[in-house]
Amino acid sequence: MKKEEMSMEVRLLLAFGLMGLVLLASNFFMKPVPPANKPAAVAAADGKTGASAAATITSAATTAAATTAKEAAATKTTPRAAGAAKPVAGEIKAASEEAITVDTKFFHVTFSNKGAVARQWILKDYTDHNGKQLDVIYQPALGKVPAPFSLNFRERGPTADPNAVLYKTTQSEDGLQLAFEYSDGHADIKKTFQFGPQSYLVKITSEVTQDGAPLVHSLMWRGGFGDPSIQNPTSLQHATYYDQPNNKLQAKVAKDAKDGALNARGQFTFAGIEDSYFAAALLPEGKTELDQTTYGDTVPDKDGKDELRVGAGVSSGTSNAFSLFVGPKDNDLLRRIDPKLEQLVDWGFFGVIAKPLFNWLNWTNDRISHNYGWAIVLVTLAINMVLMPLKISSMKSSKKMQALQPQIKVINDKYKNLSLKDPKKADQNQELMDLYKKNDVNVAGGCVPLLIQLPFLWAFYKVLSVAIEMRGAHWLWVTDLSQPETLAIHILPLVMTGTTFISQKMTPSPGMDPSQQKMMMFMPLMMGYMFYFASSGLVLYWLTGNVVAIAQQWALNKFMPNVEVIPAPKTNKKGK
Repeated sequence: MKKEEMSMEVRLLLAFGLMGLVLLASNFFMKPVPPANKPAAVAAADGKTGASAAATITSAATTAAATTAKEAAATKTTPRAAGAAKPVAGEIKAASEEAITVDTKFFHVTFSNKGAVARQWILKDYTDHNGKQLDVIYQPALGKVPAPFSLNFRERGPTADPNAVLYKTTQSEDGLQLAFEYSDGHADIKKTFQFGPQSYLVKITSEVTQDGAPLVHSLMWRGGFGDPSIQNPTSLQHATYYDQPNNKLQAKVAKDAKDGALNARGQFTFAGIEDSYFAAALLPEGKTELDQTTYGDTVPDKDGKDELRVGAGVSSGTSNAFSLFVGPKDNDLLRRIDPKLEQLVDWGFFGVIAKPLFNWLNWTNDRISHNYGWAIVLVTLAINMVLMPLKISSMKSSKKMQALQPQIKVINDKYKNLSLKDPKKADQNQELMDLYKKNDVNVAGGCVPLLIQLPFLWAFYKVLSVAIEMRGAHWLWVTDLSQPETLAIHILPLVMTGTTFISQKMTPSPGMDPSQQKMMMFMPLMMGYMFYFASSGLVLYWLTGNVVAIAQQWALNKFMPNVEVIPAPKTNKKGK
């Protein structure tokens, strides 16, 4: 099994956890000394897209399909039956395997009559991160696991394998309606797909009977979903269902089903499969009682190594009738189809900040910058301007603490020979707190601006991770703000590291001894490493904040008056 890369969530939590430890060490374990004198566009189809999907279908079969179409047109019949064999009594089947294509404004879909499954589902308005038209069916999984819209039977199945037989196919004259039918005289299987010419919705039905008795079955999409060219796609793909009674979206990853399929049943508004930016969701027509199954399938990754990819199966009983949405997780689009589908866009724990932040970015892009990169810069400037009063307050507290260093040194020297576990250490802390309180010093003031920025950092991360508008958005040399830079050397993280160092050097650090300063020097390097693999938009946000902080700190250092150092009270030889 391939070792998964550390996710960005883990990187950020680790980074700020380490930062918190450093700050704690600075406040409680370091002895201060007197202060010094100074303070994405759609690529055009090249005609070869989806070759892998049709690799198993012979050119002879394709020619046969074209001939059948001409014959149907010549006889002026509305439907056309492709590849139908001469039926024996009670049998309905095709003579050979063939490909059937459907083209709409948004889709190019290739079906196979072997199993009545989809082998290619291209979203015409989107490309993957290699610049090719986006096929949301993971091609390396075909042949390893059942193809999308294969059938699964949890209990009794038909005598014929519904995922291997050759179905008789009927396609409407406009090409938007497909009917697949098979019968061997005992097992009868039907599937239908009805596309809209300008819609992301497809109506799907399926029925299976054995000697006239209906069989419970599910429609499956296995082996992964979405854009396979992104980093670590396995962790970003989920099998999902919306639990209506609890008003909650449930999401399962492949690891959840590594030891066997997981089954859930309940009042589900929809169920399906997703990645960060796209989804395939089945909405039941007239029913909400659904069975949902999560699969963990071992399939080859793009390097040929085995990895787990998630899969999903959905059933409404013996007769399935769904509206299928396959497309981008665009809030406006999802809301028009069904308001509950908006839950597919996961704004995270700080959604109360992330969603308004996205709306703000969207408004800035539409009305002012016409570029999401510059929108990030402008919004970051605005956020830092709002936080400016806190920065001034923090600076004042630092100045006051600077003035108290002689008195702080006397207190620390008084307890310098005590171990950290000595109960008298509490007396030392109490004396320091009393001194701070007496002189109106807020010891946490320097951390407040940083702590307030952390929710914004997380909100920016979520916006870049889930907002389809950010996918493929460019800025200067950056080709996709939602992904790390594609250059061999990532420029933005390096510049961000340099500005973090400059900002840190400019910010007063009263009471910090040389060993503590050395420890703090690791902060810019740690931040640079953690952000080196982050999305370019997130790095741009933090870099812009650094530049603003440098400008603000320069102004405060220049125009804020210095404070006079308050000498420590004189003591006798006994320290009294």
